[in-house]
Amino acid sequence: MRLVGALWFWVMDRRGDRGWVEVITGPMFSGKSEELIRRITRYQIARVPVQTFKPLLDDRFATDKVVSHSSLSVAAEPVPDSDTLLRSVKERTEVVGIDEAQFFDDGLVSVVAQLAASGKKIIVAGLDLDFLGRPFEPIPTLMTHAEYLMKSLAVCHRCGGAGMYTQRVIASDELVVLGAEGAYEARCRSCFDPGESQQEQLEV
Repeated sequence: MRLVGALWFWVMDRRGDRGWVEVITGPMFSGKSEELIRRITRYQIARVPVQTFKPLLDDRFATDKVVSHSSLSVAAEPVPDSDTLLRSVKERTEVVGIDEAQFFDDGLVSVVAQLAASGKKIIVAGLDLDFLGRPFEPIPTLMTHAEYLMKSLAVCHRCGGAGMYTQRVIASDELVVLGAEGAYEARCRSCFDPGESQQEQLEV
């Protein structure tokens, strides 16, 4: 695994000053933020100028850090929208990390494209599907414009299978409900039930 990781780092960075886009996606509890943190930390160790951003509304674990479910963290700047993110990127920055990208507006697609065209390396992490199993923009569109994709799977909370869906287990039909354990579970194809939260709401 170390050899594979070293090979990935060499292949990705041999491109010099040309920019690119990486998207890390999958359901909740699949290690997306952890992978983003790992990659950003490697650049920091190499003294590459890095900035990491997160949506302002995501203050679940910390306001100024990206924090994984395994308690790994990296400093991050909270921003309210994609325009603010673009204005916040410094000229000397070579690598831009963006966590929980599904909470950003659709303008993030053009912002990421603009940053990559300027020669910056962009690493984006976020959910590709919402709690009903529908495409969760802007991640799906970003995936079509990315040079590199990583699809992470979680472990299904019910059967231990390959969890590719995020199951909401509290009663709410709002698209965005911040939460972690207790509000959501990872589910496999067989165990995923998009109507489960609505049914619980009817029973309350």
